Amino acid sequence: MSDATSPIPVVPAITAANLDTFARVDVLGLEVQAQQVWPDKTILFCKPTLPDNTCPDCGRLGGWHDTFSRWFTHLPVGRAATKLQVSAPRYRCRNCGKVWRHRLRTVAEPRSKLTRSAVWWALQEVVLDHSSISAVAAVLQSAWGTVHDAVTELGQQVLINHPERLDGVKVIGVDEHCWRHTRHGDKFVTVVIDLTPIRDDTGRSRLLDMVEGRSKEVFKSWLEAQTPEFRAGVEIVAMDGFTGYKSATAEAVPDSTTVMDPFHVVALVGDKLNQTRQRVQRELTGGRGRKNDPLYKARRLLHTGIGLLTSRQNIRLDALFAVEDHAEVEVTWGVYQNIIAAYRDKDRAAGRAALSKLIDSIKAGVPKGLAELAQLGRTLHKRRDDILAFFDHPGTSNGPTEAINGRLEHLRGIALGFRNLTNYRLRSLLEAGGFRPQLHSHL
Repeated sequence: MSDATSPIPVVPAITAANLDTFARVDVLGLEVQAQQVWPDKTILFCKPTLPDNTCPDCGRLGGWHDTFSRWFTHLPVGRAATKLQVSAPRYRCRNCGKVWRHRLRTVAEPRSKLTRSAVWWALQEVVLDHSSISAVAAVLQSAWGTVHDAVTELGQQVLINHPERLDGVKVIGVDEHCWRHTRHGDKFVTVVIDLTPIRDDTGRSRLLDMVEGRSKEVFKSWLEAQTPEFRAGVEIVAMDGFTGYKSATAEAVPDSTTVMDPFHVVALVGDKLNQTRQRVQRELTGGRGRKNDPLYKARRLLHTGIGLLTSRQNIRLDALFAVEDHAEVEVTWGVYQNIIAAYRDKDRAAGRAALSKLIDSIKAGVPKGLAELAQLGRTLHKRRDDILAFFDHPGTSNGPTEAINGRLEHLRGIALGFRNLTNYRLRSLLEAGGFRPQLHSHL
């Protein structure tokens, strides 16, 4: 009985035409001469179908000199690798005597160990199927660096550096992103998102770029590095409460409108509500909240919208606010709920008016001792125009920017972390760049 792990002996490819088509080596300018099948891989013995016998020096024709072999990794069959052993001629020029190899330019890029089809397949796996480089390399039975370099080069060529990738961008979002969680080194980058498809209801947001650092100069430098046509086309910039991004926008794209989106406004008010609750908790108990303290138990309940409260939760809130010492928390909670209600108002004009009135009332004066609410009033008044601009420009929320951040967190988990920001930027643009031609058509 033969060993089940033994390969099928090298045999001629009896149905060569069918095998060429099945293995897709015909598009590489190769034809299969023989094959060998192992449990974990298949080896195809090939030769080029077209000559490369023009002398690179003098341009005259050369003749056969001898034969050499090169190995390539090709498209896998299922999860089993396919290896090509290509036997190609070496030529000698009849005129000048130069000897050169068949360059196999239709098979792979110079010095590449992956066929052109294999590189396209790897790019598809990374971009469309969200596979890690390690997983793709394992299927191809190739080194991580080989696959990474090939995917990066092709991805930059056809996706990241595509001349049309930044066309039609009218609404952008900007935010910070923590790309690594370490004690040393700069942890933050500035991410720039295309929100135009969200505003126009034509698709999803996409990552435009990722720049090291988080400051006014970082964002301003990125804007100024773009073409004048790009800057002229930017109509709206959605951002959080960081004034550096606003200043950069005002200086680099002065004709655009800045919008402080609801996501960050509500988050800002929610932080002030939480700070008020914690301060009152410390004043009443002399320390941090414990699991049986009413204010600590209600920390999540306080951030729930009124319209989403159950009857049981309403009873809990009534009991919480019945305590006179919790009055400051109740006042801040009321502001938080009113801001949410203004954003959720189906009548945008009414919502704008309600929020404008609320900002004025907080700025005019708050109960004594509510330092958190007073500080909130100053911030909202300072960014009043940016906050209210949301109602005049629907679909400009920076929420999709946070969604992109979530996808990048997932990417980092797939790769088990990144140490190199250059690699992280490239993989992030491939993961969330959104500009994806029909990759399948190249396989």
